[in-house]
Amino acid sequence: MTAFNSLAILALVFFLAHVVLLFTSFGKNGYQKTRYLYSHITLWICGGLLFLLASLYAGKQVSGILDVFDTPGKQLMIIGVVLLLSLTAHTIVRYLVMPKYNVDKR
Repeated sequence: MTAFNSLAILALVFFLAHVVLLFTSFGKNGYQKTRYLYSHITLWICGGLLFLLASLYAGKQVSGILDVFDTPGKQLMIIGVVLLLSLTAHTIVRYLVMPKYNVDKR
């Protein structure tokens, strides 16, 4: 298995872990703060791995998708999108999801 495949699989695993942790952070047992934190951390790790993949393989015809990120500016957009996604999710949770859990506690 090549380094590219290993990094791509690792990024996918971290993204799937992010999704599972995010959706299981809220449920019958209430808000799970630690699990929610881990969901953000796994998203950031996934973004870091994608950035690394783009830095190493963009423009080398290894992946058509990665070839799009052939400049440092485009590669930094990966980090920007990850941060924006994390901030958006946090805002949605803070203002739309958490009030529901605070009302249920009263």
